[in-house]
Amino acid sequence: MDKGKKKKLVINVLIFLAIMIGTVWFVFRDEGVDAVLTAMKQMSFGHLLLSVVIALFFVGAEGVMIWYLLRAIDGTSSLGSCISCSFIGFLFSGITPSATGGQPMQLYYLKRDGNSWSLSSVVLMTVALMYKLVLVIFGVGILIFWHEPLRGYLGKGYYRLFLLGLTLNAALVVGLLMVMFTPAVIRMLIAKVEWLAVKLHLMKKAGSKKARLDHFMENYQHALSFLKEHKGKMFVVFLGTVVQRAAVFALTYVVYRGMGMSGASLTTVMWLQAAVYIGVDMLPIPGAQGITEAMYRRAFLDIFTAGHVTASMCISRGVSFYLMILVGLVVTLYQFVIKK
Repeated sequence: MDKGKKKKLVINVLIFLAIMIGTVWFVFRDEGVDAVLTAMKQMSFGHLLLSVVIALFFVGAEGVMIWYLLRAIDGTSSLGSCISCSFIGFLFSGITPSATGGQPMQLYYLKRDGNSWSLSSVVLMTVALMYKLVLVIFGVGILIFWHEPLRGYLGKGYYRLFLLGLTLNAALVVGLLMVMFTPAVIRMLIAKVEWLAVKLHLMKKAGSKKARLDHFMENYQHALSFLKEHKGKMFVVFLGTVVQRAAVFALTYVVYRGMGMSGASLTTVMWLQAAVYIGVDMLPIPGAQGITEAMYRRAFLDIFTAGHVTASMCISRGVSFYLMILVGLVVTLYQFVIKK
C-alpha cells in the first residue's frame, strides 16, 4: 500500500474513532453508565450468544453468496476465502463514508486470491444489487402495509429520514442495473477512473490501455451473460439475501426477549429495525454512527421503555456492528499481514 493510500486509511480510522467517541457521549448523556450496565446485565447469556451467531451469519452469508457465484463462473476462491472477503468488506464499509471502501477492498482481495477483475466485478455488483434490492422491497412493503404504525413509532423527523433512505436505495438499485447491463456505461466508467488515476499520478499511462479494456469487457460480458442465462442462480442469491437481511432484523427481537420482555411481536420489532437500517444506510457517515443510535432510540422507545432502550441499543448495535468491525479487523490483519 502506497503512502497516499495509507494516509487516507489513517484519516478514515481517525474520523471513525472520533464519531464513535461522539456517539458514546450521545448515548450516555441522558442516562448514567451504571444504570445502563445494570439493564444490560438482565440479558440472558443464551440470547446474547444467539445474537452473536446471527451477526456472524449476517456477515458470513455474503461470503457464501460470493463463493456461490464465483464457483458458477470459474472463480478460484475457496468458501473460507470468500467469507474472509465479506468480513474485510464489512470492516472497510464501516470505517468509510457511505460504505464506499468495502467493495474496492473486496475487489482487490479477490484479485489477489487469483480471480480476474472482470469476474470479481460482476459477482460483487450482483451481490450489492441483491442487497439493495431486498432492502428496497422490505422498505416498500413496510410503507404499504405498515404505514401508520411506522409513523407513530418513528415520529415526523425520522419518518422523513426513512423515506429519504428508501429513495436513495431505490436510486442506487437503478444505477447498479444501468452499470451492470449497459456495456457502454461500464466502459465509460473504467476509462474515466483510469484517466483520473493517471492525472493524480496513481498509475502510469499505458499504451495497451485499449487492449486491456477490451479484454476486461469481453470477460465481463461473458460472466454477465452466464448469470443472465442462469436465472436460477440469481434467484438463489436473492433468497439468500432475504434470509440474511431478515436474520439481522430479527437480532433485535432476540435482545428484546433476552432482556425478559414481552408484548411486542417479532414482526413489529423486525419492521422497526428494518426501517432504521433503511433510513441510515446511505448516509455519508462512517458506519452511520450517531444517527443510527438516535433513530434506534426513537423507534424503540415504546418497545423497550425508557429504562431499557439504551441498554438494548448497546447490545444489538454492539453485537451487529462494533463486534463485527473487530472480527473484520482480525480477519484483515490475518489475510494481509500474518498470512502474507
